[in-house]
This record gives sequence, C-alpha cells and structure tokens, in this order.
Amino acid sequence: MAIEVAGIPDPIRAGIAGGWKVHHAGELKQNTTIECDVVIVGTGAGGGTAAEILSQAGLSVVLLEEGPLRSSNDFKMREAEAFRDLYQEGGGRTTKDAAITVLQGRSVGGSTTVNWTSSFRTPAPTLKHWTDVHGVRNVGEAEMAPWFERAEKRLGIAPWMVPPNENNDIIRQGCEKLGWNWHTIPRNVAGCWNLGMCGLGCPTNAKQSMLVTTIPAALTAGAVLYQRARVRKLLLNGDQVEGVLVDGLPETGLKPTGVTLTVKARHTVLSGGAINNPGILLRSEVPDPHETVGKRTMIHPVTACFALFERPVNGFSGAPQSVYSDHFQWKDGATGPMGFKIEVLPTLPAFVAGLLGNHGADHVREMQQLGHLNGMIALLRDGFTEDSPGGKVSLRDDGSAVLEYDLSDSVRDGFRRAYLAMAEIQFAAGARSVRPMQMAGGTYTSWQACREAILGFSIEKFRTGMGTAHLMGGCAMGEDEARSVVNSRGEFHHLGRLSVLDGSLFPTSIGANPQLSIYGLVTRLATSLADRLAPTGAFHVREFSFTMA
Repeated sequence: MAIEVAGIPDPIRAGIAGGWKVHHAGELKQNTTIECDVVIVGTGAGGGTAAEILSQAGLSVVLLEEGPLRSSNDFKMREAEAFRDLYQEGGGRTTKDAAITVLQGRSVGGSTTVNWTSSFRTPAPTLKHWTDVHGVRNVGEAEMAPWFERAEKRLGIAPWMVPPNENNDIIRQGCEKLGWNWHTIPRNVAGCWNLGMCGLGCPTNAKQSMLVTTIPAALTAGAVLYQRARVRKLLLNGDQVEGVLVDGLPETGLKPTGVTLTVKARHTVLSGGAINNPGILLRSEVPDPHETVGKRTMIHPVTACFALFERPVNGFSGAPQSVYSDHFQWKDGATGPMGFKIEVLPTLPAFVAGLLGNHGADHVREMQQLGHLNGMIALLRDGFTEDSPGGKVSLRDDGSAVLEYDLSDSVRDGFRRAYLAMAEIQFAAGARSVRPMQMAGGTYTSWQACREAILGFSIEKFRTGMGTAHLMGGCAMGEDEARSVVNSRGEFHHLGRLSVLDGSLFPTSIGANPQLSIYGLVTRLATSLADRLAPTGAFHVREFSFTMA
C-alpha cells in the first residue's frame, strides 16, 4: 500500500496501515450487526465535524458514507475520473425535471473533498432573519462568533493572501471602475500549491477538508468508518430511533449487493445533506404531521456569464475562487428583491465545455479560446420571502431522493439583475465580448447591446442556464413544529434519539458558500450533544454477524 506519492504523504493510507477501523460495506460477506453510541450518516462538513467532537468525547462512533474512500494518491487531476468517483450520480445529479444541475459530493469527506475552498461566516442579516422570522434560538451573531472562530482555527480558514489569478481579478478590476465593493475570499487551506484543481480532490492535502482533518482525528480516537454504505432507512421502535439499516454497495455501480449492515445506536445523526437526509426520513415513514420533511430545500440558484478578453485569463490554474462582490447581496435588505453574491468558476476544460452549451464549429472556436475566457457566476439568495419557498424533496419509484424546484418571480428577477451586474463588471474590466448563459441569448460586444438583450430575456427553465453546488434546508430548524423539522438543537421534533447536523438544518439559504456556516453551527450543536450523551457511559463498538436467510 503506497502511503506517499512524489514525496507527498497520504494520511488516509498511512492511517489505515496504522490500524484505523475502515471497512467497505460492499465487501461484507454476510449480514452484519454492530452497536455503538452514535451512528453518523454522511461524512461531509456536518458529519465530519460531529464525528471528531463526539469520538473525542469518549463516545463510540460509526461513520457511514455512501460514496467511496479516495485520498491524495487517487487524485490525478483528471475530470473524468474525479466526477465519476467523487460526485453524486457521477456529476450528473439534477432536479427532477433535469432543468437545474446539482453538483454535490459523494465520497468520504463529502462536498468538502471537492469544493473550491471558499469559507464565509453566516452573514449577520441571515442569522437575524432566522431568529426573527423562523424562531431559531441561540444563533445570534455574538452567540455564533466563538464557534466560527473555533472552526476557522481548526481548519486554517483565513483570507487568501496570494495575488488572485486573472479570472478572479476581473471582479476586482470591474468593481473598482464601477465603484462597487469587492473583497478577498477566506479559504480553508494550508500550504496550498495554487494548482486550481480543488474540484477534483486536492492531490497535495492542502485543502483542509474533512478528509484530512476531522475524519482522521475521529478514526484516531477510535471511530469506525464504513464506505460504500447507503442508508436504506431508520430503525424505529415506537417514538425512538434505534439505528439504521444499511445496504452495501459495490465499488463500482449503484445496485446494492444484497448484504446489509445494521447499526444499532444510542443516538443517530443524519448528516447526508439536504436531499439525502429528507430521503432517508421519507423512506423511513417517520411521523410528519405537518408535512415539513423535505420542504424549504434551498439551493442558491446559480447562473453564469462568460466573457472573452484580449489578454490571457487562464482561469484553469490558481485558486478557483479568491475574490467576490456582495455589492448586490444585501442592498435591499433581507426581504427585498433577491440579493446575490458574485464569484467566478474555474474554467476546467470538460466542466466549461458542458456549461458553454454550444455546438459544432462555434463550440470548437470557443474552446480554442479557453485561455482568454472569464467565467463569472451569481449565487442568488433564496428563501427569504414568501415568493421564495425553495424546493421540496420527494422519492422516485425506486426510493431514491430527488429535488423538485420551481422558479418563482423573485428568482427570475434575481437572475435578470445578476446577468446585468455580471456583464457590466466584465465590460468594465475590458471584455471583448460577453455571452450570458442563456439559450439563444447571443454574444455581445458592447455593454449597451448586452443590457438591452438581457432586459428582453425570457428567464425560464431550459432557456436559462441554471445550476447549484449549495444544498441547504429540507430539515429546517425552529421551535414551531408546524414550520420546522427539528428544534434549535437539531433534534427531530417527533422522534427521540435522532438529530440532524449539517446544512439541511438551515431554514433559508445563507447568501454565502455554506461550509463554514455548517462547521460553526455543527461544532456548537455536536458539542452540546456530546455533553448530553457522554455522561451516561460510552461503550465500544460490538460486531456480530449472521447468515442471510
């Protein structure tokens, strides 16, 4: 087992060689039952954070991950391999109608393994809105500050001091000419090589994802990890949750092997994300008297605007995101017209080829100009008004979870204003031409012509390019059972011994890349959970098997 490549240590392979308890659920030969204090479903920002805190409190912890275990030795900076191995549905996840692309991680470390490292605290207006409108307790700016500080210190989160690549700097250039605000993005990195391949898994272990921080800490403290383990349902006994039933998955493919893993636990934590968590709850037929499970699922609806420059941009190298503008984020308050954050996307060839959506000779010409292409994106802040209820999670016929998301008038208006803002920044920064991500929208060589075209766009599904990489809500927290799924401590309203600890807690989107919001909130909630569970006496994982009937 190679534990080092090109002089770069692989902490995962080294840990396994040193005795970590890591198992492949798809390789189990017979039905197996284990017992523990806490079973955590999902290993992303929420699950990874909770695992470290709970295991270091002396509790026996089992981590379950539907995706595979991959580490730095496996990250070859090849898009085809990375999307296949590290993303939900091989990078092909969409909303139910296939109108909105959903980029979401599916490997040990979850989306933290493949995100672009942008790390923001939950904006103060968002926290205030959760308190005032959704009745969430103990999430004020002052109350959350020490938890954000703790997460920032743990994960090396700080403003990126290296000069931005040209792709990012175009935001600064355009905003300064227009008199708009811009800022440097904090990143969770240590010793970053500035390769620009963050979305394909970090080959140098510089990204301080759950894969190289909290999960190794949990495993060192005695936690047990099962990869390729898909949770079918919760195990219910009256009004209590007693664990989960797990289907083993083969190394390749999605069809279960037929061998199951039963995990019995004093407490169950769902950290599978805003689509998968509601899916588990719905498959388990949990009590849901107000039909809140899976509702208010937020996505930060995203669209893009591409621009060609005479000068080289080379957005495929350097930190993917290092500059942003919130000039239009809170301009009209939390409940005014939908605000949006402006960032860029890395212009990796295969990724951008799909987004450009052109054909034939036109597509070849655009790809030949990739080195001069700027890709700008706007993240809309959904969920703050009655006209922005988010989406809902439902089950397909095969029991898998899927997101339905309709466009409201406020989202349409937000997309139009976002196109205008992005195009104006790009022209102000010297763009030769600009092409919004709009079917039949055209390419424009002047700001005036582009502005007139955008004002006439039909903002509709399948005409407007839409995607998201930020899944939030679906298990919204709050004290009012008629409007929420869990309480302010993350505990399910209608069943005991069940918590939700990840971004699916959020009652709205947050208006910023969500990983630090998850780290901070889950650090607080998991610390409280550990205090409640640990005094009763932790016990070690016990394992026994029986032959399938």
